[in-house]
Amino acid sequence: MSVEQPPLPVIFREKKAPHRPPYKRSRSQIKRSWRYFYLRFLRLRGTPHYISRGLAFGVFAGCFPLFGLQTIIGVLLAIIFRGHKLTAAAGTWVSNPLTYVPILAFNYKIGQFLLRFSIGKTQVSLPDNWQSWIELKESGLVFLITLFFGCLVVGLISAILTYIVSVRFLSRWRKRRYGL
Repeated sequence: MSVEQPPLPVIFREKKAPHRPPYKRSRSQIKRSWRYFYLRFLRLRGTPHYISRGLAFGVFAGCFPLFGLQTIIGVLLAIIFRGHKLTAAAGTWVSNPLTYVPILAFNYKIGQFLLRFSIGKTQVSLPDNWQSWIELKESGLVFLITLFFGCLVVGLISAILTYIVSVRFLSRWRKRRYGL
């Protein structure tokens, strides 16, 4: 008589194909993700001033064209001036691949406007179409000074406004939520 043995347990199961590709998310999933991050922001530990300081330094760093260094600069400023480091990193997201060009063009125009009236220099015109970085480099040091001056001014104004709005928003939300 032969005795049949039970089948061995399946350790690795084949995964079923997902219902939809992972890069396609429904609106409800995206809305739920945004709500999750919004609530995480509201529930951060610390005073509204501490959280807002970090956010303001992140927005300030995000206004500069130092791609890849914005987060590091924002977090370092938050450490130096005792702001929330996570909100500083999140604040640098004000500039992302979709907003780099409009923000830098706006900053340049502001720098150009302010330097023209303060120093009396003639305005530096940008080439109509850049075929390479060499043409941008030929614009020279004046272009960089104009851009960074505009970034400094816009960054300071944006940081101050971000601080004021976020302190008021967080204070009111916490009063309403916790009845303080």
